[in-house]
Amino acid sequence: MCRLIGYLGNSIRLDELLYQQEHSLYNQSFNALELKSGAICADGVGVGWYDETGKPFIYRNTIPLWNDPNLEELSQYVQSACTVGYARLTGIGESLDISNCQPFRSGKLLFVHNGEISNFKQTLYRPIRDSLSDSTYHLIKGMTDSEHIFALLVEIWQSSPDNTLLSALRATLQRLTDLAQKYDTSFSANIIVSDGQAVAAVRYAYDMPAPTLYWYSNPVNQSNQVIVASEPLFNQNWIAFPEQSSLFVQADSLVPIVSHLENLA
Repeated sequence: MCRLIGYLGNSIRLDELLYQQEHSLYNQSFNALELKSGAICADGVGVGWYDETGKPFIYRNTIPLWNDPNLEELSQYVQSACTVGYARLTGIGESLDISNCQPFRSGKLLFVHNGEISNFKQTLYRPIRDSLSDSTYHLIKGMTDSEHIFALLVEIWQSSPDNTLLSALRATLQRLTDLAQKYDTSFSANIIVSDGQAVAAVRYAYDMPAPTLYWYSNPVNQSNQVIVASEPLFNQNWIAFPEQSSLFVQADSLVPIVSHLENLA
């Protein structure tokens, strides 16, 4: 299982999330406390952020986070008000290749996923691909279940101009659940996705346990940041996502809205 992080709030340097906290993503990559499988996240690292104009950027590497001096240097320079990141633990049969590293990006969207589709190559690999338009199909560069889930989200996001990030994410989970039922498989999907102006996050699974996910909102006067992470970054007022739940927060208010994902199964 990978370790995820997402941030929306006042502009901060990336190293405040990746390195500086007592249980930062850097620490989680080699000392995760709540991994359900594996011991360390040594199979790659990635971070995505938006600049002041709202343009998204990504940095990805196939080496462990703790062994990446370039990211450590970059993170002390880059500032952003919206960031997603992850430390990778490969799934069974997945190759150590940059195309399989997250975050994934399409247009304004940045996306990270922690979880798995059981027996992906034998179950939902082909059905997901068959459901995509040509343009979305050609977005897929790697072979992971994570990137295929992202492609489904992009397809749904682009299909209706009225979709919000959260409604598109809910529809993606519904499509996955329908496919899992049809092809007799299971999946888990902790997801953080952003368009630079909002962040949507879910802790969801069908017919298997969901990995852990937490959120934090700065409680001083009025919130100036919301953080979502696989494990708390520090020992202060983190709230665990219930299974089958979502969080949605917009930059103009920074008020997290938490809801249950009902009627998907």
